[in-house]
Amino acid sequence: MTREAALLAPFPAPVRVDPREIAAAVAAVGRILVVLDDDPTGTQSVADLPVLTAWEPGDFEWAFSHRIHGAAAPAVYVLTNTRSLDPAEAEQRNRDIVTNALAAADASGVSVGFVSRGDSTLRGHFPLEPDTIAATLREVQGSDTDGVVIVPAFPDAGRVTIGGIHYLRDGDGGLTAVAETEFARDATFGFTRSDLAGYVEEKSGGRLPAGGVILLDLATIRGGTDGIAAMLDAARDAVPIVADAVTEDDLRALALGLHEAERRGRRLLYRVGPPFVRARIGQMEHAPLTATEIFDNAVEPGSGEAGATDPRSDAPGTGGLIVVGSHVGLTTRQLEALARRHPSAVQVELAVETLLDPVQRDAAVAATTAAVTAGLGRGEVILSTSRQLIRSDDPERSLEIARLVSQAVVDVVRATLAAAPVRFVIAKGGITSSDVAAHGLGIRHAVVRGPMLPGIVSLWEPVDGPARGIPFVVFAGNVGDDESLADVVQTLSAHPKALHAKAPRAVPERTQP
Repeated sequence: MTREAALLAPFPAPVRVDPREIAAAVAAVGRILVVLDDDPTGTQSVADLPVLTAWEPGDFEWAFSHRIHGAAAPAVYVLTNTRSLDPAEAEQRNRDIVTNALAAADASGVSVGFVSRGDSTLRGHFPLEPDTIAATLREVQGSDTDGVVIVPAFPDAGRVTIGGIHYLRDGDGGLTAVAETEFARDATFGFTRSDLAGYVEEKSGGRLPAGGVILLDLATIRGGTDGIAAMLDAARDAVPIVADAVTEDDLRALALGLHEAERRGRRLLYRVGPPFVRARIGQMEHAPLTATEIFDNAVEPGSGEAGATDPRSDAPGTGGLIVVGSHVGLTTRQLEALARRHPSAVQVELAVETLLDPVQRDAAVAATTAAVTAGLGRGEVILSTSRQLIRSDDPERSLEIARLVSQAVVDVVRATLAAAPVRFVIAKGGITSSDVAAHGLGIRHAVVRGPMLPGIVSLWEPVDGPARGIPFVVFAGNVGDDESLADVVQTLSAHPKALHAKAPRAVPERTQP
């Protein structure tokens, strides 16, 4: 018996939940979830939802009124990129976003709720971000928060919570408590506890004691909607609520229970991993996108809304740009596999040590841009930062280094986009993806088209700016196996003439209810 099987033995089996039941309940309420995503990888579990990289009231009004397949979206993602900010900056950004979302909701006549999307490996500004959202709601609306529901589980990526303890599945089918992984040693967001109640106590500096945390274990979640709601009847004063989840049906069962708790009057905020929103709005898993879907359905300059069916006549046949900034071990192995499977790709490395020296920095960026631009004329280009991680014992200095490196990558991408046609862009790593999207490609509004791999790796369709219509792939540093990056590149680098020679075209049906 595996460790996971032994841990699950005391609990009931998962209960099948039809997501259409959740979607109908969500539609009846008519509330839109505003998801404050601390890096853009949170969109990898959803499809057909708007994404904002800016948060003025007008941006929210666009998102609230935008139609995808003729319908308003039940959730809107806002790319906050707060995982790259210091605590004071993250707090202010959360406050500004919630304030503007509330103003736009009032102007648009819609009701909104809030989700703080964090990392499935527990990194990020917690409890600062949900605390800030709750405080802003109190200041602006006079409404108190009864509970903060914490659900880091991401079954598609092998992150599961059993008995209140958060685990990562390893490549051999075993489980490792999250505090025993490299993610817990993060220079900025490190931690020592794998039990979520203990994690809450640790990250709050003891302000939120483990003994006061409500646990929704698998017995409760698989026991039915009323049991979940009953556990929350007494929730008050933004009490932390941690939830088990091992399967998508666990997340869906939890969603129904939370919906019932809110129907009974509980006011909840959410601090969650990527797949929670999919379950909470009743969206089915979307099949991985095919090259035909991506390039035949992309926005063509001058066309209508996202999802237009005219093929991209201006899409170059070659010239994909893969930008790799993440330094976790998995990303490095994926980069090695990509180079092995795509030997014709031009590899350009941006040496981090040169970026920390103001004298060398501009010359390094210019030389890198020239190499990338030249390479795109021949095929795919892999732009990576050097693999030796430069870090500091000071968390704020580590963030500063990360920002300096990311700014240089942004400068290269922006200059490249102005100089050469690009067929697609992949950004590997959370901070890298965020900065490439908002600043390198100038994306302000986009639509999540769907995943590139089962349940992970998101493809956005920019609907404005210089990257309009260019497929942009957000690839987290900590998901997939060693071959996943190469698999995504293989899909995107298929030549359009070869695709159109295949007949008839068969686009998988969109699976959102």
